[in-house]
Order: sequence, then structure tokens, then C-alpha cells
Amino acid sequence: MSEDAPDILTSSGESNSQVESGRKVAAKKKRARTRAKSAGKAASSALEARIGHKFANAALLATALTHVSALKSARKRGDSYQRLEFLGDHVLGLIVSDMLYRTFPNADEGELSKRLADLVRKESCAEVAKLLGLAEDIKLGAVGAAVGARLRRSVLGDVCEAVIGAVFLDGGYQAAAQFVERNWTERMRVLRRPLRDPKTMLQEWAQGKGLPTPIYREIERTGPHHDPQFRIAVELPGLATAEGVGGSKRAAEKAAASAMIAREGVGGAND
Repeated sequence: MSEDAPDILTSSGESNSQVESGRKVAAKKKRARTRAKSAGKAASSALEARIGHKFANAALLATALTHVSALKSARKRGDSYQRLEFLGDHVLGLIVSDMLYRTFPNADEGELSKRLADLVRKESCAEVAKLLGLAEDIKLGAVGAAVGARLRRSVLGDVCEAVIGAVFLDGGYQAAAQFVERNWTERMRVLRRPLRDPKTMLQEWAQGKGLPTPIYREIERTGPHHDPQFRIAVELPGLATAEGVGGSKRAAEKAAASAMIAREGVGGAND
């Protein structure tokens, strides 16, 4: 007689060992699902922490990160980020306009418009999205790794606007404003592209202060004849001189004017 106990068949015709094996497989799958769910929650929480907003409706954030290529049907383009991008673009423009109006009380409409255009352009939005680490969170369709990497970079600005739209719908204007202020305030205060010629800008500012036209003086010239370097100082009564260096006198004068503009807060809140 065998020492091994025979398997007892259940009413369904399965042996005890088969039932036990099935239970183990089911339990393993359940644990895997639980781990995946926990990992998903942790990833979502980390993403919300980077964005700075906890979503009551998580589907909005998911949509904001979904590229049209990830949709099963091209007819359901509304399930991609495109509609949220449209909304976020206009919400961003309103919030930044309000920030500029309050921060630069002496700037005219033309200067405010130029600053706004620089701050809300796609490149600026893409830089914010990159700093927030949103690239890897974008959901794409079945594309190759190289294509996917290029696509992620090309849509970063769109996704950033879509996230703003999602935050606006989920938390209202105040939540969207807080997101924009966190990510755009420093950019707003640091002028990344000149609004107009710095010499013209400095002269207009000086005239507004009742000062004479700035005087530019050559301090020194160095380098060979074919590749000179000029050091120019700009002077205004009552102010310390500012200097600039350039490959031509005009370039050096612009650099000097830019240095004085930055130091004196020309066109900014200290104006």
C-alpha cells in the first residue's frame, strides 16, 4: 500500500492538490494586483505632489497626460489632453496677465503684452513641464522608443497647459493661480528676452526720471585688430556707472545699458 495519501476529488472533479494550486495562483494574482494598485497610488501621489495639487477627480489629471495616440479610437479625441490644453492656455494667459499687471505698475500696455507673450509661449510652458518631471508621465500609444522620446519633448508645452486646465476644473481659479504663481513668478521677474533695445529702454527711463541722455565712454580696447574687445561704461547723474563688454562698441554699449537696467530695476516693480 502506497504511503502517499490519494488526492480526494471534489464535486467538480478536481483533486485537492489542484484546488490548492488554484488557490495559490489566485492569491498570487491578488497580491500582484494589490501591489500594482499600491504602486499606482504612490505614483499618483508623487505626481500630485510635484504639481502641488491633490485632485478630487483623478480622471482630469489622467486626461491631461494622455496623448491622442494612446486612444483606442481616434474618434474620441476628447479623451486626450487637447480640450484641456485649450482651456489651460486661456487660464494661463489670464493668470499671468493679472500677475504682470500687479507686479509692474509702471509698465505700459505694450510692455505688458510683450512680457505676456514671452511667458506663455510653448517653450516657456515646456520648460515648466520639464522642471516638474512630466515627460515620463505622458501616456503615448504604441510608438518606438526613439519616436516616443521625440514626441514627449514636442508635446511638453501642450501637456503643461492641459495640466493647468485640469487643475482649474478640479480646484477652481484659486488652485490654478497658485500653480501658475509657483512656477511662473521667478520667470516673470527674470527677463529672459529683451523687450526692446536696452539703450532705448535706458534712455526712456532716464527721461522719465528727469535725467539727461546717458553718456557712453570707452574704458578700454583689447585684443587683436581683427577681433577687438571693447569695455564701455554708461553714466547717468546720481547713479554709479555700469560697464559692459562686447566685440563692437555698440554691443558693449548695449551690455552696459543692460547692466544698468538690471541693477536699477528698470521696467520692474522698483521702477
